[in-house]
Amino acid sequence: MKKALLMLLATAVVGLSVAPLTADASVKKNGKHVKSTVQLKKSTAQLKSKSKSKKTAQLKSKSKKHARVITHIRYSRQGASPLLSDSQVLALESSAVLVQDQATGAVLYEKNANAVLPIASITKLMTAMVALDASPDLKETLIIGMEDVDLLKGTHSRLNLGTQLSREEMLRLALMSSENRAASALSRHYPGGQKAFVAAMNVKAKMLGLNDTRFFDPTGLTALNVSSSHDLAKMVSAAHQYPLIREFTTTVEEEVNVAGRSQQFHNTNALVKSPAWQIGLSKTGYISEAGRCLVMQAWINSKPTIIVLLDSVGKMTRVGDANRIKRWVEAKAPQRLPTS
Repeated sequence: MKKALLMLLATAVVGLSVAPLTADASVKKNGKHVKSTVQLKKSTAQLKSKSKSKKTAQLKSKSKKHARVITHIRYSRQGASPLLSDSQVLALESSAVLVQDQATGAVLYEKNANAVLPIASITKLMTAMVALDASPDLKETLIIGMEDVDLLKGTHSRLNLGTQLSREEMLRLALMSSENRAASALSRHYPGGQKAFVAAMNVKAKMLGLNDTRFFDPTGLTALNVSSSHDLAKMVSAAHQYPLIREFTTTVEEEVNVAGRSQQFHNTNALVKSPAWQIGLSKTGYISEAGRCLVMQAWINSKPTIIVLLDSVGKMTRVGDANRIKRWVEAKAPQRLPTS
């Protein structure tokens, strides 16, 4: 009996020692717990799952970024971006800029538009308005005198001393080719002379509400002639009311008889001869203090638009900025829906 009990006990002990390991069981090997093969497989599966989830999340993130870029491109083509401001989308080199819907007065784009800066020969738009406001005889002959010679900047002119042209021709050359001597002659032949003329320019500026604008001469050769982009938009709009100013500022070229010799004069704004532009008024300006300047009234998307560009550095920068603005305004136009 005793022998039988001992045999049963031994069998039980052996059975315990060879019992199969469960999924969570572990064995001790060299003093360390080692997880079972099942547990290791489970851990590996979890790691793979986490890695896969991380990669999926990264791919989704990249996809979202890509979608935002595509959206930005689409909106940029339409003229509006949910990511970038207009100043970032429309990168212009001119220091001060204003783009305005002339019909509504709505500002489409502005950059330092309140900065008061020298305006160079943009001045001649005011010179032309004041000269025409006096209702002068446009056929009257004016003579270039020593008083019209530029002693401030030493600029060259093809209108030599003693040149005789009609007031109309002087006005055309002052606006189209930015002839300083022609502008000076116009002011000298004003009732009361050049001093009265400059005073009338400042009075006209006040009447137009140009609070940032001051004039000290009729040519713009002095850096004391200053204005802001907002003021110049008003001045362009006012000058656009004069048919002769519209005509002369957009004339591509003109052959003029100077001292018995025919001479060809060209517009200082190359855009007036571009078939891509429909320009109703244009005036350029340049002195070192002002940089390259350009103001225009042009039709873009069948709407009258005023563009003011001040203090551009390179010779072609203002033209490049104008073209960029045109493309940008055209892209901002709402897309027409197809009609059934």
